[in-house]
Amino acid sequence: MTAEAAVAVPALAVFALALVWALMAASAQIQCVDAARAGARAAARAEPRAAAVAAARSAAPEGARVALGRTGDLWRVRVEAPTPGPGALALTLTAEAVASAEDAMDALDPVQAARDGSGGPHTAGAAP
Repeated sequence: MTAEAAVAVPALAVFALALVWALMAASAQIQCVDAARAGARAAARAEPRAAAVAAARSAAPEGARVALGRTGDLWRVRVEAPTPGPGALALTLTAEAVASAEDAMDALDPVQAARDGSGGPHTAGAAP
């Protein structure tokens, strides 16, 4: 084996391992995004808090933390997970999703308000 090969082979092995780690981290990030979206959708549909957290956890990577909260008419879900792989390469992956609560949307629905006559200025046929 030549000196060049003795240097090149370990360098290629390290490069290949780095690529595998990056792909695993990207996959875990996508799982975090999907989990946050699933939790936010469940919370927006007025499902119980435990069901919304369970929906997020089922899509999240192993070891993820899920936080769910409501601010006004918006449900926010934050998912944090460690990257897979050795501790020296540890990063915290984070994703957040926001969804408007359906009960808030029902109160602001101009079509429904026009049907039942409670729409105020948005009522169909109202004079300007």
